[in-house]
Amino acid sequence: MTAETIESVVLSAPAERGMAKRSSKVAAKREELARAAFKTLSELGYAGTSLRDIAANSEYSHGVLHYYFADKLDLITHCVRLYKAECVAAYDDVLDDVDDAETLRQRFVRRLVDTAVDELPTHKLWYDLRIQSMFEPLLVVGVREIDEELCAMIWRVVSRYAELAGGVPVLDAPGMYAAFDGPFERAVRRLAAGESAAADDLFDQLDALLGALVPVASESLPARG
Repeated sequence: MTAETIESVVLSAPAERGMAKRSSKVAAKREELARAAFKTLSELGYAGTSLRDIAANSEYSHGVLHYYFADKLDLITHCVRLYKAECVAAYDDVLDDVDDAETLRQRFVRRLVDTAVDELPTHKLWYDLRIQSMFEPLLVVGVREIDEELCAMIWRVVSRYAELAGGVPVLDAPGMYAAFDGPFERAVRRLAAGESAAADDLFDQLDALLGALVPVASESLPARG
């Protein structure tokens, strides 16, 4: 290595570190802004939200949003990635420390119902974006990735339940996801309309659904009180 090369490496290292640091700050700021935008998007929906609306409902100016995001679609695409990372994480511990089918069944169904109620604005936005992806090509990839993650999450739980219960799922992973998604989406619409019975109905539906989709011999499961 020549002296000139050594000098170039020494001089370029701080510059590269500086660029990496700036890039990290930009990424952190984009995530911060996306989180702030998510609340407004969840309340107003995709079509009803502009960058000015997001700015008006946050501490950030319209100019700041435009500096970090090219347009509303760029911002929403980033929000979709955040949703993907967080929505599946909500179910990460469902399989922890469980060694009997009935406990897993009750835990999973209860978690689905609780998230439908507690994260209602988020789920409203998800279904809104999923529909919008049929008309907006730039949303297709992000929405498809979330669908795949949710499908995989459902399948992990169902597969483990079948293993513990000694049953065999009657549908494959995409079919099982679609079967659970239907009642869940309907419950979200009912909850959004203020129907208080929607949560209890969803619990009963999902509980019965899991039993129907993973049929087991009656002696494989303990009696249910």
